[in-house]
Amino acid sequence: MFKLRYSSTSPFVRKVRVVAIETGQDKQIELVKTVTADPTCDIGKDNPLNKVPALVLEDGSSLYDSHVICEFLDSRHDGVKMFPATGPARWNALRREALANGMADAGVLRMMETRRPAGEQSPAWIQRQKLKMEQGLDALEQEAHHFAPVLDIGLLTVAIVLDYFDFRFGAEPWRDKHPTLAKWHEAISARPSLKNTLPFE
Repeated sequence: MFKLRYSSTSPFVRKVRVVAIETGQDKQIELVKTVTADPTCDIGKDNPLNKVPALVLEDGSSLYDSHVICEFLDSRHDGVKMFPATGPARWNALRREALANGMADAGVLRMMETRRPAGEQSPAWIQRQKLKMEQGLDALEQEAHHFAPVLDIGLLTVAIVLDYFDFRFGAEPWRDKHPTLAKWHEAISARPSLKNTLPFE
């Protein structure tokens, strides 16, 4: 059994959980809820950056971050790989993963800034993160009609960041300006691995 240090609201943890389900390894992973903001939290022993996810292996060593853990899990099964091995499919998957990861980072940073006392918040910082989110959505809309029917690490991360935007910024209707992306997201969201891991407080 592996142990996954997790938070139920982290889009990066969710990526790991979905890959585990899609590759048939979720029953081999024990979920260990971790509150990194708690000063008594011991996450540092499994990830010196004090972040989730961290995957603790059977020998007590650990892997982090989400990309590394996902590629590790993908190396352990014989089915269709989430990380394409070669060629344009690989580079497209990794590029989309990088874009969606960056969008998720921007969303997390923006959300955390808005939780600071009003007098300590930086409106310019919030706007910079919002711009990254919006530019990412625009870029994904331009290529959404090329998204393949086979789920890979790039498309998985795109689906997760869109769910995260719905979760944290639900009052901002991204679908209105991105109809092709919205149609794709609606279809991909029917996958059980995504439906069963939706973020919650």
